[in-house]
Amino acid sequence: MARVAERLEKILQRETPAWGIRPVPPERRDLGGLDVAVLWFDLSVGLLVMVTGALLVPALGTGRAFLAIGVGTFIGCVPLALVALAGEREGVPTMVLLRPVLGARGSFLPSALNVVQLVGWAAVEFWAMGEVANVASARLFGFESPVFWLAVVAIVCTALAVAGPVLVVRRWLERFGIYVLLGTGLWITVEVLRGSGGIWGSAGSGGLPFWLAVDLVIVMPVSWLPLAADYNRFARPGSRATLGTYAGYAAGNAWFYALGVLLVLATGASADALGIGSAIVGVAGGGVVLVALLVGESDNAFADIYSAAVSTQNVASEVSQRGLAVAVGALGFLLALALTAERYEQFLFLIGSIFVPLTAVFLADYFVRSRGRYGEAEVFEPSGVRWLAFVSWAAGFVVYQWCVPTGPQGWIDVVGRVFDAVGLPFPLFGSALGASIPSFVVAFALTLLLPRRATR
Repeated sequence: MARVAERLEKILQRETPAWGIRPVPPERRDLGGLDVAVLWFDLSVGLLVMVTGALLVPALGTGRAFLAIGVGTFIGCVPLALVALAGEREGVPTMVLLRPVLGARGSFLPSALNVVQLVGWAAVEFWAMGEVANVASARLFGFESPVFWLAVVAIVCTALAVAGPVLVVRRWLERFGIYVLLGTGLWITVEVLRGSGGIWGSAGSGGLPFWLAVDLVIVMPVSWLPLAADYNRFARPGSRATLGTYAGYAAGNAWFYALGVLLVLATGASADALGIGSAIVGVAGGGVVLVALLVGESDNAFADIYSAAVSTQNVASEVSQRGLAVAVGALGFLLALALTAERYEQFLFLIGSIFVPLTAVFLADYFVRSRGRYGEAEVFEPSGVRWLAFVSWAAGFVVYQWCVPTGPQGWIDVVGRVFDAVGLPFPLFGSALGASIPSFVVAFALTLLLPRRATR
């Protein structure tokens, strides 16, 4: 055991030093385009992606559901790849990239929101993985204990986060995880297609406008936007990591969204982790498939924990990154003990309303105003709050909420009264372009129209 511990420590120090928020030195940027594609493909697939795909039907028919998946994936992966490109150029995490546009202190707010989001996602991942592992354990071994399996997946995922992204990609995904995930996904796909002969021409039951369905697809890559640079900062310059990010994520996202659609239509599965997990067992036969699927899901939880630690360091850079990862993993475990599957769809739309306009503000400032380069001096320039950028962000948030009101009922009531007071219809479910596109356009345009340097 001493030898194993010594070797692990050497690997961690050599391959995954905790860089914190400072730029990763060029000699430590070890990931190539294929490495990045493998990482983002793996992060784009999993049980919760299928659960989200299941939300599209039966409201939409098969054809329109697949069209929404294609359009949403195409649109949503563009800002993801652009944020990843900025991270590759600057070598810093996503929340640190926001310092020049929001101000150093201004970037603390999105950092806090991102940590809240990621702790929530970690809890959701732990809960879903624990439930599925318990189902698989009952089928394979006759042993049931949801709390035990929840603790197991929390420990494993936290250990991956402590190891860091380079080690996870090189020694976990490329040597083992990606092959298990591909084999499992292909097996489930083949088995589902065998039993889906009568569903291809099915009509939708209504209740979900097409562009809001597109928003439900866009929201998955959008949920990774605050994390994109955290991993692509380890990519070698000129390694086509941006293309790897787009292609890897788009392929997995479209594939597993479609699987969620097919599982619901072919088996009548409910749109939650247990429903989809039970459908997989029924269609693909056996708990071994679920165990293999958990291998792919573990990397999503790893990313949530690791990036929550990195985002916290944007506010408190002196705190140990690995210690933060352990704390986030423990908090996610505690939250998962009390988690239920209710209001998952509203949670997704709420994420979109926060991070779609925030990304628009950053992309307008970085790629248009700054012409695709900040430099270390500007990123770490001491500054307060550039409040005009918050005006653009807030405007985009309001537009999104106008189209798709999400959050606690009290909040929705307040927003509704504001729109009623100014004579605007609420909610604007009939928007021709859903919520993501109008919100992005408004925040992007306002960022370019308002002065940048107004600081308080």
